[in-house]
Amino acid sequence: MNARFRPRPLVVVLAAFSALMLAAGCTAGTTDSSGGEGGGKGPRVRIALGVDASYAPLYLAKEEGLFEKAGLNVELMQVEGGPAAAESVVAGTAQIALNADSSALPLMASSGGLRALGVFQESDRYLKVVLRDGVDRPQQIKTMASIQGIGLYATHAYLRHHGIDPASIKIVQSSPPEIPGILARGSVDGYILYEPWAAKGEADGGHITARTGDFGIGYAQWVLAGTAWLESNRELAGKIFKVIADADSRVTKDPEAAARATQKQVRLPADQTERVLPEITFRARGFTPEDLASARRLVDFLLQQKLIKKAPDLDTVLLKGWYEKYAGAGGGTGG
Repeated sequence: MNARFRPRPLVVVLAAFSALMLAAGCTAGTTDSSGGEGGGKGPRVRIALGVDASYAPLYLAKEEGLFEKAGLNVELMQVEGGPAAAESVVAGTAQIALNADSSALPLMASSGGLRALGVFQESDRYLKVVLRDGVDRPQQIKTMASIQGIGLYATHAYLRHHGIDPASIKIVQSSPPEIPGILARGSVDGYILYEPWAAKGEADGGHITARTGDFGIGYAQWVLAGTAWLESNRELAGKIFKVIADADSRVTKDPEAAARATQKQVRLPADQTERVLPEITFRARGFTPEDLASARRLVDFLLQQKLIKKAPDLDTVLLKGWYEKYAGAGGGTGG
């Protein structure tokens, strides 16, 4: 990523999606059948995920061997963040991805190869508004940095909440690791990000002024799978989701152990992770009417911003009842 943070034109994003879809035509339904890390049984399944405290259940599951104990051969594939995890499934380099609703929906609009199986965590507290030194009120903001997906959606909501037209603010796109430095240099007046990047901005002289729930915005992290792979691996996907659900419960009961596992897996400071874990609700579940309504609001935003050309069929891409059938109590045994 260019440190000068040029906004990415939509045509570049669409071209990347096209390349991914071409790759998906050859590989999206494949699962690596070779032996995998940890000696788990059966075909290796790659799970693409980002690198921050919100993925603590997966790090804990890996450190404590929960996948292996369930007879599963799972490899965690760390990606940059944003839509990169879901893109990995579309490209066929992973079979399952963990992504926020706002990052998954644009890909679902451009590719028919993704399905959301359920929610594994959610929050309206984890993403925070960080303003630079000298900017104390939203009305002083002239420029903000943003990531794709939830970052842009939350930025618009924050500005509108304070009576500011987002079109009057310069919003530049960058990656999470770069944004605190951009703020510290004074190149932007603020941003909205998750940890550890919110705390990094504060440590570099900025100040946290709000959480997304303060202006009515939350997110849900979805478990995603490719349609071709899922068609013949519903039982396997259900077993994997059951392990994630178990790990969710363990994180809630023992955040200290989850923080240590996160430090071992991705080198995030354990004390920092343990401090922010209570900001996230770690609970696996199926989709509800409220999830569908939230997804429709996100799609409306994407259409208004011309980030997608057409809406995905939410009744098709969100698999209502799937979690209850394959991963809930007594699930994971269906065909």
